[in-house]
Amino acid sequence: MHDGNLAATRYFLVGIGGSGMMPLAMILAGRGASVAGSDRSLDQGRVPAKFDALKALGIALHPQDGSGITTPDQIVVASAAVEATVADIVAAERLGCRRLSRAALNARLFNESALPIGVAGTSGKSTVTGMIATILHAAGRDPTVMNGAVMKDFAAPDRPFASALVGAGDAYVSEVDESDGSIALYAPRIAVLNNVSLDHKSLDELNQLFGDFIGKAAHAIVNIDNPDAATLALAVPRGRVTSFGIAHDADLRATDIVEEPFAVRFMLGGAPVRLAVPGRHNVSNALAAIGAAMAAGVTLEQAIAGVERFTGLKRRFDLVGQAGGVAVIDDFGHNPDKIAATLDTLHAFPGRLLALFQPHGYGPLKVMRRELVAMFAEKLAPGDHLVLPDPVYQGGTVNREVTSADIVRDIAQAGADARHIADRDAAAAHLVATARPGDRIVVMGARDDTLPLLAARMVEALAAHKAG
Repeated sequence: MHDGNLAATRYFLVGIGGSGMMPLAMILAGRGASVAGSDRSLDQGRVPAKFDALKALGIALHPQDGSGITTPDQIVVASAAVEATVADIVAAERLGCRRLSRAALNARLFNESALPIGVAGTSGKSTVTGMIATILHAAGRDPTVMNGAVMKDFAAPDRPFASALVGAGDAYVSEVDESDGSIALYAPRIAVLNNVSLDHKSLDELNQLFGDFIGKAAHAIVNIDNPDAATLALAVPRGRVTSFGIAHDADLRATDIVEEPFAVRFMLGGAPVRLAVPGRHNVSNALAAIGAAMAAGVTLEQAIAGVERFTGLKRRFDLVGQAGGVAVIDDFGHNPDKIAATLDTLHAFPGRLLALFQPHGYGPLKVMRRELVAMFAEKLAPGDHLVLPDPVYQGGTVNREVTSADIVRDIAQAGADARHIADRDAAAAHLVATARPGDRIVVMGARDDTLPLLAARMVEALAAHKAG
């Protein structure tokens, strides 16, 4: 599957609009492969702009009814979320098509590249990947990048969904997912390890996966502020590790951090750095990206100049708009660590917080219940108000053992102000009606690309509310 014969290869991606599938479709199409696909959201008429963007790349879209899979020489790629009963999978089985998981396909493209740069960790992956992309691009390295989020630096009116870059350079930069164990498929030359924290797997399993990942690399960039990551780094020969941190004396250490509402400044050695994204966690992300870029041969000066140009990712602390003195921020926060980082960033400045958190499934609520409740109880300040609608549900069978109502009851018992409003639009309307000048509204949740549309509608409602 080298570039020479990619053009002769036919791929069919089931769930082609997914955050992990869409960039792969872009990379394959950009390298000359024949790409087609289907998506449940397309059949339901959700987020049409995304599918228009895929069609513009010459990708054929089919209903998810098996009609797009017509010949055994198609390679059928599906993410883990696609059930065996879906018509496309049934058709692929019947015809005897070759099957690949999304991760296996990405790992193959990654491993066959001249300079594979993998970004791992339970949080910050997409941001660090985006920062490395911006640095390498600004340095003229023309990287190929596979990101699970839209990179604002590369989005344009004719390319609104820039979650991938297709470049002619040697680097293939990709975030690498530990949640399904597929991280084991990747052989990075440069490996970044950001944070190790409880999300999908036990810490023992995570440490095994992450330890193997950085052990394979010629060079590892490791966050030594994170105790688990720091311990894993000790198993790698010192000459193959660049450590970074804020709290500890690392190879790349940020000092003199000064936060602004939508930016942050710090010193790196004798060099001043100003990021166009806020929060201490982004200082840490920037150090990771600078370390990776330098391991790829970029100078420190080029790396700093590049990371300063990074304007962020869609859905990562994304300021959607302001109206009536109220800012609306759209954020991907969905596990305790990510939500805590977002709340800390907002609490660095005055103003009440009104939060809408849509859980990304009933399963994760059950797994994270205790940590989620403890985090909200600790991080919500007096006067803040949290609303939880019901979890996102996109079909299939599901165990509803732990619900949003249970989480809200636990948080309220812990003394914070939380409310369950089952319907998402009603929950949003409640926050708009509650908002006063100086408040910040934050919309949080994952695996649902209609959340940015909800945030945009909230800005419109605030403007109408003010005008009325």
